[in-house]
Amino acid sequence: MTFEERKALVKSYLGKTVDIKIDRPIGYVHKKENYSLTYPINYGYIPNVIGGDGEELDVYLLGVDNPVNEYTGKIIGIVHRENDVEDKLVMAPEGVIFTQNEVAEQVHFQEQYYKTTIEVLE
Repeated sequence: MTFEERKALVKSYLGKTVDIKIDRPIGYVHKKENYSLTYPINYGYIPNVIGGDGEELDVYLLGVDNPVNEYTGKIIGIVHRENDVEDKLVMAPEGVIFTQNEVAEQVHFQEQYYKTTIEVLE
């Protein structure tokens, strides 16, 4: 997937309502080589949609404070990774808005390891 295709893909979801599967619910501990990462928010993917890394397109779910297995919500933002092969989508319940700073705070647990810019719906 080219850089342009990757950006067009994530942009195409902005503002849309989609179904996601959660594979890393709140409290999930992901063991890395040198550390472990505990997820303070639900994190999943859009089934059958391939992202820049060749895996299903990842989505942060904000505004849902309990672990869930799946969710239907609105894509309210994009986390653009400048030093990686993929970007991440940001979902919230219908009618819930998060500012750019609020999104940045909630995804910092993982995005601190990347150079990112955050785009949100106005």
